[in-house]
Amino acid sequence: MKKQWNGKRSFSPVMLAFIVVIGVLSGCAGKNDKISEQQSATEIGKSIEQAVSLKEMKQQDLNKLQKLYNIDADSVDDFILYTSTSNVKADELAVIKLKDERKAESVKDKIEQRIETQKMKFKDYRPDEYYLVEHHVLKTKGKYVFLAVSKEADSMERAFDSLF
Repeated sequence: MKKQWNGKRSFSPVMLAFIVVIGVLSGCAGKNDKISEQQSATEIGKSIEQAVSLKEMKQQDLNKLQKLYNIDADSVDDFILYTSTSNVKADELAVIKLKDERKAESVKDKIEQRIETQKMKFKDYRPDEYYLVEHHVLKTKGKYVFLAVSKEADSMERAFDSLF
């Protein structure tokens, strides 16, 4: 006995589940892009802190941000800055969210100046710390500038990148 087609299309449960999963995943992809551009530097910092311990570092304020990197406060939307608790350590973590994405390269250049100063400071004095400064991570992602000087710089970078 042949089944006759009644003009109605029916979906198997597996096909229906597949369509729903594809719809959900494509909806999530668009939302993640928007969320990452709206995240504060503080939220990004919390994500990094879940990946690595920042207990050996001290959270700093806007004055310290300006002092270390010579960044105009008016161009900063939000930031986190952690530095070593000791001046004989090079550890540093900064996530700076700028108001204008076009300022990112300029801010990155100013941070490079800080890196060069740190290299001179530690080169002959603390070779282990010099190594950390030499192998720092500095990058921009849209409005964000990211700096990591740490033994765990790679993990910090992965945590930062995973948010985009």
